[in-house]
Amino acid sequence: MGYTVERRSDGSLRFGRPDGRALPEVPAPAPVPADAVGTLRARHVAQGLAVDARTLRPNWLGEKLDLGWAIDVLHPLAQKAGPRQSG
Repeated sequence: MGYTVERRSDGSLRFGRPDGRALPEVPAPAPVPADAVGTLRARHVAQGLAVDARTLRPNWLGEKLDLGWAIDVLHPLAQKAGPRQSG
């Protein structure tokens, strides 16, 4: 037997798993303001954020990746393991 859908006496639906347990209720989505973009811009201004055409521009100049440094920065446990061995 697969998933089930049951209409209750109040008109609501109950969704069930194949083992008979009910699927959890899904919360209603958050309300979206009529002017979502304006609301977001106002929030950014209030927080002192300046988002413009250059916000996502990288400051990388094309140099070769320092893999050891990247691992040390991205994986804190790598620093606790002791010095890296060259090989």
